[in-house]
Order: sequence, then C-alpha cells, then structure tokens
Amino acid sequence: MTRFFPAALVLGLATAHALPAAAECDPNATQSDLNACAAAAFDAADRELNALYAQMKQRLAGNADTLRLMTLAQRAWVAWRDAECDFTSASVSGGSIYPMIRGACLAELTTARVADFQRLLACEEGTSPVPCPRSNE
Repeated sequence: MTRFFPAALVLGLATAHALPAAAECDPNATQSDLNACAAAAFDAADRELNALYAQMKQRLAGNADTLRLMTLAQRAWVAWRDAECDFTSASVSGGSIYPMIRGACLAELTTARVADFQRLLACEEGTSPVPCPRSNE
C-alpha cells in the first residue's frame, strides 16, 4: 500500500498537468525511483518555463519598465512557489517520500506558470480583456 499511494500521487499529478517525465513513472517503482521521476518532471517543466521566460524578455526588450516589472513578478513567483512547496510537503519532511512530494508540487506549480506564460505570449491586442504585455517599439 505504501508504494501504491506515492505512485498514484505522482501519476495523478502527471495526468492532470501532462508532465511527461512523471507519466512514465512505473507504479511499482522503488521510492527512490519515484523521487527521481518527480524531480525529472520538475526539471522538464522548469526548462520549459525558462524558455518561455526568455521569450517574454525578448518581447519586452524595448519596454524597460514592463521588463523590470515582469522580472520582479517572476522572482516573487519563484519565491512563492518554493515556499508553497516547502509548506505543503512539511508534513513528510525527513521521510523518504519527501523528495517526491516536494518535486511533484514544484512540477505542478511550474507547469501552471508555463501555462500563464503561454497565454501571455499568445495574447493578441484587441482579443483580450486586458492589454497584452509588449515592447514599446
């Protein structure tokens, strides 16, 4: 039973947010393998987020004020994400399941932020109820 629950948790998060690395987790894997799988899911989401963040920086390159605000917002978001995952995984701190729970949380929140950046990058002026982030050029 203890092996099934962690695997189900990682696979459930993967299914809900399409995290390819976690979706490939073997439900009969060892806890160590499940921990590594959750870490891989986070790494994949983090790489995607960093790529989209770089695209946003390019888009805003001609607007120093908006670029500065986005940078501040992203730094605050990273601090919030890390604190939120520390909080939600605190009850298993020190246990063998801790890396998987924290990694799954990081992956889930990072995947949600990826979706935020995808929406911002796809935003077309006049089709959104709020102005789209853009350069002043």
